[in-house]
Amino acid sequence: MPWLSRTRLRTAGAVLAAALIGSALAVPTAQAEPPGGPLTDLVNPFIGSRNDGNTYPGAAVPFGMVQLSPDTGHFAGYGYDDDHIRGFSAVHLSGVGCGLGGDLPVLPTTGDITETDYAKYASGYRHDDESARPGYYRVGLTSYGGITAELTATARTGKQRYTFPATDKANVLLNAGQSLHKTVSTRVEVLDSRTIRTAITGRGFCQDTQPYTVHTITRFDRPFTSYGTWDGDKVTAGSKGSTAGGRHGAYARFDTRTDRTVEATTALSYVDAAGAARNLRAEGGSSFDRTKAAADAAWERRLGLVKAQGGDRTLRRTFYSSLYRSFLAPNIGSDVDGRYTGWDQRTHRTADFGGFTYYQNWSLWDTYRTQAQLLALLAPGESRDMALSVLRIDKESGWLPKWGYGTVETNIMTGDPVTPFLTNAYQQGLLRGHEEEAYAALKKNADGVPTADAPAVGREANAQYLKDGFAPYLKGRPHTKPGDSDFDHGASATLEYALSDAMLAQMARDLGHGKDADRYAARARNYREIFDGSTGFFRARDAQGTFTGPADPAESEGFHEGTAWQYQWLVPQDLPGMLRLIGGKDKADERLDSFFAYQKLLKDPEKTAREVWVNGPYDYYNADKYNPQNEPDLIAPYTYLSTGRPWKTTDVVHAALTLFTDAPTGMTGNDDLGTMSAWMVLSSIGVFPVQPGTDSWGLSTPVFDRVDLTLDRRYYPSGHFTVTAPGTSAAHRYVQSVRLDGAGHDRTYLTTDDLRSGRELSFTVGAEPSRWGTGDHAAPPPVGTGSAAQQQSDRRH
Repeated sequence: MPWLSRTRLRTAGAVLAAALIGSALAVPTAQAEPPGGPLTDLVNPFIGSRNDGNTYPGAAVPFGMVQLSPDTGHFAGYGYDDDHIRGFSAVHLSGVGCGLGGDLPVLPTTGDITETDYAKYASGYRHDDESARPGYYRVGLTSYGGITAELTATARTGKQRYTFPATDKANVLLNAGQSLHKTVSTRVEVLDSRTIRTAITGRGFCQDTQPYTVHTITRFDRPFTSYGTWDGDKVTAGSKGSTAGGRHGAYARFDTRTDRTVEATTALSYVDAAGAARNLRAEGGSSFDRTKAAADAAWERRLGLVKAQGGDRTLRRTFYSSLYRSFLAPNIGSDVDGRYTGWDQRTHRTADFGGFTYYQNWSLWDTYRTQAQLLALLAPGESRDMALSVLRIDKESGWLPKWGYGTVETNIMTGDPVTPFLTNAYQQGLLRGHEEEAYAALKKNADGVPTADAPAVGREANAQYLKDGFAPYLKGRPHTKPGDSDFDHGASATLEYALSDAMLAQMARDLGHGKDADRYAARARNYREIFDGSTGFFRARDAQGTFTGPADPAESEGFHEGTAWQYQWLVPQDLPGMLRLIGGKDKADERLDSFFAYQKLLKDPEKTAREVWVNGPYDYYNADKYNPQNEPDLIAPYTYLSTGRPWKTTDVVHAALTLFTDAPTGMTGNDDLGTMSAWMVLSSIGVFPVQPGTDSWGLSTPVFDRVDLTLDRRYYPSGHFTVTAPGTSAAHRYVQSVRLDGAGHDRTYLTTDDLRSGRELSFTVGAEPSRWGTGDHAAPPPVGTGSAAQQQSDRRH
């Protein structure tokens, strides 16, 4: 490539530095806030609660089954611009793009019960009387004479404390029949003068799905003076139980003229009522304040795994809030006795499989790209159990999951995301003793299609993909199962399949399955089958192999939530091969500059990010620019590592980081169960999973002077890893050199073995781009695409 002159480098660096001065992402060391104080004080749970970030501000512990949070009428739960709370429900997922959860909204009221629709009996509230921190939420309700509601949680229980006005008609409404998705049937039972039990069967996430059932039991700290149930508009005082298919619930009434406080603890189980009762006995016995303190301590321990030094308070709050959201899911699915409901809808015991915690809620199309790797690094014990849980889904339902909610498959999104999720677990050493079990499940998934009567769609277009090398785009093809169809997005499905094939090829070769590895490696290059030389971009093909749909790469037809511009970089297994297709490194670099509006970015990175890249929530379509609020091109900024311009990766990543702020609007889009939050955390540290499903971590300039990671010695013998970048700032943000444990490191990536054996990664930064990382072998090499001889042949292709 023609080397940029030092004058041009100096000019570009000065322009970008000037544009970024004063931003939250690069603050001079002299202005940095010194470390100290609880890290939980730095978390703002309201980030992402506006403009469809779809986060929730309520109480949860890391990976907890319960997420007790207010619902305001927003489809995903809490919307910052809403002014009424309908109830505090027990199940929420951070950043989902369709209604999901919201089971058993509970609301305190006073007076006679005249309404049974929570949209009508909802209470007003104001943000100036609302607060939240990890494991705790509080709000003053302005209706019903003024009631203070407080929430906290354990893993399997949610605890509520309500402070009422003095009245003999203080009510707690337990709404079993309304939620954020469709409620099919419910049963409510008043067991005694302090206890109410429910069973709620619901379904739906974006489209109709299989039903699931969650069991709840709520225990009050004192007897209620009266109770009843409702079915539709009919309220029946004294009724101890009923079953219904619509609006349905129960209420408990208290006299608060002497004692104004009422506490209630709700336990969940996805197994049965007995499981909910056991969870309540095991976790629900402490007082509200002790439970709150325990939740805070659990979060402090979790956040304390990452100690960041430098940056101002806004940056630190944004960073630790993202780290907090990264630990909210997947969620515990097994009861305290180890029982869980499998995807065969039968009860199983984790003890029968060696003992582990069973997890559920799998947004795999999202999380395989960022969050899975962050959890493997910081929570490898839990990550191992998560991977084992996914393997149990295969054993019990007959197929690996795509997007699983609770005990059912939703089939939302496309491609084959479970493969890089599990191969990542394998590469990170989390599947020891289960390697062949995992490989067998992945091989079945990669080489076949689920039967017509199976809930899963798997690689729906696999027959055609295996025969022709691409998944066809079949416009208007009827869906045979609920959820999304790979045939609706044949071009992007092909890219996702090929990525997964590469990662499986690597695993197969490691395990000695050479013939399989060769097959998968050949398939990993199938991205070339949908490359249209006449346009220079990927393009959908029909069943006969003819390129179809608009030739304009800014059109979305054939791609899922994106365009050919945004998907062209989704070849992390073979970026050198992809760059050759579009004319080599220099032409690819020009295309990247256009994609990121790089010249505009140099002048005003924050404005470019907000006005050129991001055009509004769910605006995924018909664009030729980077979309940092959605998954398909999350890796794209790191493509510059492969064109030999690593400083441009830093420029783009740091511009994208300006989208994360300490405000309700401070998310780039749906959090997607921690995906976007994990992107922010890893990119801020300067170590990012550029080849999801393997063990490569790309490097860019950190935004902190120092980050200390505490690691699990079972997986990382040193027990810690430190990343330093002294003096990193708006004016000094370009890598001059990198050292790993004191030795020079000119590659733009690390491997997981580097993290295991190393102790310190040191960046030296400066005001101008340098030659660091520009050598021929500095970029992450291809993975899973064939032998050395085959790769040499590819270079001549």
